[in-house]
Amino acid sequence: MYTAKGQLDRDAMIRQHVPLVRRIAHHMIAKLPPNVELDDLIQVGMMGLAEALSRYEVAQGVQFETFATQRIRGAMLDELREGDWMSRSSRKSQKDIEHAVHRLEQKLGRSPLESEIADEMGMALGEYQTLLGKVRGTQLVYLEDMTHNEDDDGFLDRHVADGDADPMEMLRDQRLKVSLVNAIKSLPEREQHIMGMYYEHDMNLKEIAAVLGVTESRVCQLHSQSIARLRAKMRAH
Repeated sequence: MYTAKGQLDRDAMIRQHVPLVRRIAHHMIAKLPPNVELDDLIQVGMMGLAEALSRYEVAQGVQFETFATQRIRGAMLDELREGDWMSRSSRKSQKDIEHAVHRLEQKLGRSPLESEIADEMGMALGEYQTLLGKVRGTQLVYLEDMTHNEDDDGFLDRHVADGDADPMEMLRDQRLKVSLVNAIKSLPEREQHIMGMYYEHDMNLKEIAAVLGVTESRVCQLHSQSIARLRAKMRAH
């Protein structure tokens, strides 16, 4: 969109890309604790969009939406990093769930039921489900996290695309993704559906809840549990 003078029409571009900001914010909020507000992410994302408009040059050979997506996501991650949102207690809870899942898989030879995981952790089912909702902020979907120790604070940076990535690292990532696909196929059927809707079809938790006929918080719990299962399976990769 250009003005009569051949310059980018900033106002029109911002209006056109507001849905992009909202989509990125909705997708990111599912990985964050309840104290992070969606509106705050959107506001920061809009600033990232404005920065993208001021820095974008057609001569760079990159589509604006691709360029803007990186800037928007980067602005949101900078805000989260400054907020120090990932607590050590949440990290420990996540590890406890993963270890319980791993122990049960070794013992049972199958994916454990939700109630079995709760029993393994010495919790009532409701207590375990509440914990799943709380640890969503530390659920890391991108599997590069598997190669770092639990005290590594820099994982947020790895959500931003690296255009200069080493070819060997890219190959390594591809192998991890193949292993991840196989791990997803071993999930319980309902959790497979949730992962597919969330990551393949880019649906947010509210939309998934409507499809499944459950509450949004329940989808959040099942999503967290799915990630814990995947992390347990991928840990040995």
